[in-house]
Amino acid sequence: SSRATNSITYITTTTMFRSTLVLALIAGVVAFAPIARKSVSSSLKMDFSGELGAQAPLGFWDPLGLLKNADQARFERLRTVEVKHGRISML
Repeated sequence: SSRATNSITYITTTTMFRSTLVLALIAGVVAFAPIARKSVSSSLKMDFSGELGAQAPLGFWDPLGLLKNADQARFERLRTVEVKHGRISML
């Protein structure tokens, strides 16, 4: 009886170890697997003239054309970077 219990414990421990190892390997592979991204393009031209900072007489001023075909996410990213660099330059 004691011998049977020990062998069952060994089998259970070995099975749990192997299962944990397999799950860890799968998690590692999934972490670095490429993600299928859905490409969404918009042919709409965004109008940023109503955004904060657009003032008369210039309105929305983009002399380099960085936002020529940009979407709202690109606009917000550039604005965030601009604020960050402005704060760093004031140090």
